[in-house]
Amino acid sequence: MRIRATVAAVTGALALSALAVPAAQATSSDSHNPVDTLKALHAATSGKSAFTGSTADTGTPYALDAKFGNVRINGGKPIVAGTSGKVTAPVTFTVTHGADVDVTAADTELDLVVYRGAYDNPVNMLVGDDWPSCTNTSATVASCKGTLDIYPGEELVNADATTWKALGYVIDWNDVDPYSDDDVDWTKVGYAEGDALATTKLQRLSKLTVNAAPEPVKKGATITVTGSLTRANWDTAKYSGYAGVYTQLQFRKKNSTTYSTVKSVKTTSTGGLKTTVKASVDGYYRWSFVGTTTAPAVKAAGDFIDVK
Repeated sequence: MRIRATVAAVTGALALSALAVPAAQATSSDSHNPVDTLKALHAATSGKSAFTGSTADTGTPYALDAKFGNVRINGGKPIVAGTSGKVTAPVTFTVTHGADVDVTAADTELDLVVYRGAYDNPVNMLVGDDWPSCTNTSATVASCKGTLDIYPGEELVNADATTWKALGYVIDWNDVDPYSDDDVDWTKVGYAEGDALATTKLQRLSKLTVNAAPEPVKKGATITVTGSLTRANWDTAKYSGYAGVYTQLQFRKKNSTTYSTVKSVKTTSTGGLKTTVKASVDGYYRWSFVGTTTAPAVKAAGDFIDVK
């Protein structure tokens, strides 16, 4: 896991430099939440002191000839997270650059992050544990891949179940040491970034249960099918009922592989589901949820009913 220590880099509209790890992952006093880093960098671009280092540091980085493209996050699918553990989403992109720029050099930092909120004042930001790896496919193009590593129990709140934007940056330090006790001449440092390179959605993992009873049951008798639809609550780090959404009751005959929809039922205030049907033939009942913008689709495992 990388520690994204705060370093001074000032440029253009948004200088991302080396980001700090999320607060829950920080392991040293010079690391902090990436949102704080981003806000500090915006303050720096406004001429305010934002970082440690010599007060005599001068200049701003020059514009580096590098441009991001072909950004793809999690294969174009929403990122779904539960309440704990780590969720890793793959990230791929290309960097087109000048022939004199080497994005794979040891003194070059390159990354792609996602953020929610305003460009100049993000509400939250998500990063990867490791720097992306890049391969030069030509003298002017590098192909890169990395990850977003998300710790939902530590980094997310329910409001984060929305659309996020991707931002990429490249810093060519040109052997400049930002931690040096000497004054830093930032005009020797190259910097490039790209905003709104792509979007990705975060969703709260949903779960669905089913129970059909009684079993066995006489043909023509009433079957009661119950269940519960829940989704990850990032505010409480628990699962809570998903209220007021429709879920389909589906049935397939014993020797069939195809489910058909019997009826739609709206969840209660606690995410509960309940309905009745008439017993006809042996088969499996299940609930099926088509998903929403904040929660993915989910199907319960079929519950078998033996009709006598």
